Amino acid sequence: MITKPFPVNSAPTLERRRPRPSDQSPMDELRRMPALIMLERLPAPALAVDRAGTVLFANGSFCDMVGYSPDELLSTNFYDFMYTLPTDDPWIALVGTSTERLVELRHKFGHSVWASMSKSALRRRDDTIALISFHDRTEELWLSGNAP
Repeated sequence: MITKPFPVNSAPTLERRRPRPSDQSPMDELRRMPALIMLERLPAPALAVDRAGTVLFANGSFCDMVGYSPDELLSTNFYDFMYTLPTDDPWIALVGTSTERLVELRHKFGHSVWASMSKSALRRRDDTIALISFHDRTEELWLSGNAP
């Protein structure tokens, strides 16, 4: 089989890993892995937002769900693409006081995206970031006839 080499500018990004020392456990390796790499690799949509609602991080799954690129979302305000929040206090809505809540997000093209929003993974009173995950329920709600 003959293959063409990748042109320099279009070569896939390779992650360089150092070999794991033989005395290091898989748990040690997990502890060393940077959080942003882990969040980006999650198959579930995930988002990090500060107290003012500024988007600090959105993984590829979240971007796919709402139709925006990561660059378009960074530094935008989360409340700009929310149709509804489940409470009067936006920060409480993000951090969460109960189990998953159904929220309505605005897709880039203007239509509604219904998703279950988790409580923040960061839950201390002094946390300045909400790290939340979503489960897209739009199709499920439309097919069942239960879309709000």
